Amino acid sequence: MPECKKCKASNATKSGFVRGKQWYRCRECSCHFVRGDARTNTQIASKKALCILFYCLGKTSFNMLGHRLGIWPSQVYRWVSAVGATAPDPAVPGEIKEMEFDEMWHFLKKKRENTGSSRPWTVAHGEPWPGCSVTVTLQRSDGFMRK
Repeated sequence: MPECKKCKASNATKSGFVRGKQWYRCRECSCHFVRGDARTNTQIASKKALCILFYCLGKTSFNMLGHRLGIWPSQVYRWVSAVGATAPDPAVPGEIKEMEFDEMWHFLKKKRENTGSSRPWTVAHGEPWPGCSVTVTLQRSDGFMRK
């Protein structure tokens, strides 16, 4: 008999067929389950690998990946987040010269104007003398554009 998916016990009994698949019931926790996992196949696994690869290369949004591969952007986000949770913390060397960040307000399709962290920022970069870099980040003022 197969192992229970919930409590990992090995004493399960057959519990009938549903849509042509054998179901089992665990005698320990009364969980009903099917042997194996039919929610994924090689096509979905390859799409998942492509999404993670393209997102890690940078300059690719969840929306663009979802649109190009025919899946929901939220699914791309869940795949990337799951892989990111298992990755080790990056080691940041001292000789970093440039850093890019994105607040994902374009992905969420809503702009919360009442909080400062999700509003668009203006970034100015300069080099006052060779070897020294200055970056100034400012929020846009409320009267910068008329509707």
